[in-house]
Amino acid sequence: MTDFIYLASQSPRRKQLLEQWGVRCELLLPDASEDAESLEAVLPGEAPAAYVQRVTGLKLQASLARLKRRGLPSAPVLCADTTVALGRRILGKPGDAAEARRMLADLAGRRHRVLTAVAVGKPGARTNRTWAALSTSWVSFEALSAARIRRYVDSGEPMGKAGAYAIQGKAGLWVSHISGSYSGIMGLPAHETAQVLEAVGVQLD
Repeated sequence: MTDFIYLASQSPRRKQLLEQWGVRCELLLPDASEDAESLEAVLPGEAPAAYVQRVTGLKLQASLARLKRRGLPSAPVLCADTTVALGRRILGKPGDAAEARRMLADLAGRRHRVLTAVAVGKPGARTNRTWAALSTSWVSFEALSAARIRRYVDSGEPMGKAGAYAIQGKAGLWVSHISGSYSGIMGLPAHETAQVLEAVGVQLD
């Protein structure tokens, strides 16, 4: 059993969810010299599910190496990645306001997938052990006017969010139907996270 985990994510939502579930976590964020953004590059023809699982695995490998390099106390490391998919098209974090508006215009009045992969690694003397899971949810947006999209983007909320929206924010007002995991859409699926954490001895209940 372990009394804390490392969270290798800059998402305040993931940390908030873990604490809400009673998991004590310490942040394990990249060094200034690490090119963390390059891990999220999409490979040509890559399917959304394969993409989000591959990126999460890369993040976990980098985080476990970071833990060893810093000489920190041994504890499980949790990583996650979320992507929005419209068919096979991957909608990542918008690079600017114009891209955010285009993404939201494409999502308006349609149903899309939100995929969140979660992985945990347990440092070992010789090798690291890892466990992973994938959550897939479906979200339907009502039709949105250009003016409504513009106001939302101008609020700044879409920046840094996959698919250019945060369901726990004002974009939640547009959601007409959800099938799947609400916390997964936020960025950390409760059921799958419990499974991988319990595999390394962290009890959530």
